[in-house]
Amino acid sequence: MNLSIIIPLLNEQDSIEELTSWIKRVVEKENYTYEILLIDDGSWDKSWDVIERLSKENKNIKGIKFRRNYGKSAALNVGFEHSEGDVVITMDADLQDSPDEIPSLYSMIVNDNYDLVSGWKKKRYDSKLTKNIPSKLFNKTTEILSGIKLHDFNCGLKAYRKEVVKSIEIYGEMHRYIPVIAKWAGFRKIGEKVVKHNKRLYGKSKFGVSRFLNGYLDLMSILFVSKFSKKPMHFFGLLGSFTFLLGFLAAGVLGVQKIVATLNHNPMRLITNSPYFYIALVLMIIGTTMFLTGFIAELIGRNSPSRNHYLIEKKENLS
Repeated sequence: MNLSIIIPLLNEQDSIEELTSWIKRVVEKENYTYEILLIDDGSWDKSWDVIERLSKENKNIKGIKFRRNYGKSAALNVGFEHSEGDVVITMDADLQDSPDEIPSLYSMIVNDNYDLVSGWKKKRYDSKLTKNIPSKLFNKTTEILSGIKLHDFNCGLKAYRKEVVKSIEIYGEMHRYIPVIAKWAGFRKIGEKVVKHNKRLYGKSKFGVSRFLNGYLDLMSILFVSKFSKKPMHFFGLLGSFTFLLGFLAAGVLGVQKIVATLNHNPMRLITNSPYFYIALVLMIIGTTMFLTGFIAELIGRNSPSRNHYLIEKKENLS
């Protein structure tokens, strides 16, 4: 199969039929073999009724329904698991992503050998204050921290080589960072394409400010896990040792000052009356705690069934 199109949705009953008809026109014009996976993320409107009807009318349309709302990452992850196409394209269900972009995205994966191509909605129709400005700050921060030069990490319109979606797992709010996760998994040929952004015609936006806050926490998680999941002691041990040494040196300075003052018969208050003593003590406690955290994490990691799990790109006959 050439193409799998994954569409997560929540309460989009008005747009589903129009979107699938549009996709059908585009892909059949290009003679692609395809499937459309509609992932209903716990809708409480009539979205699932529409999906059931469409799947009976067109064998290429398939539906999966969650019992409750789990979020976009969960919907995409399930879609990835069930996809069968050599190229996988994800898009939103609100008609803001144009299916007319599908052929060019498909070509960039097949002909230009990209692992992942992310859409860039260069001209947007969202509110500048509530979405555009926070989005630019979010994208710039992610670019700096991840080293991936993309303008729109959160664009729902993306294309993937099949091997990419079968090698990654996303959860929480991590759908924003799929390019980062893909890079961590060893897929480094990541491209970008300017895509058309349409105005929303039906329903309402699911966007909220809290998603950016949660998104930054997820970014920190991804960056930490990608670098230190196999070697936690390198992070906690180093930071803990530095913190303990800093506290130990501070306590040592206080001790030397007390000894010098005593030898010179100079009056000096008790070390325990100095606030610096307690600062030094806290630093040593924190440093010891972090070191032990790294040590315990290493023990857990060494007993983990995935400790020697590595992503293999190619394998020849080894017999």
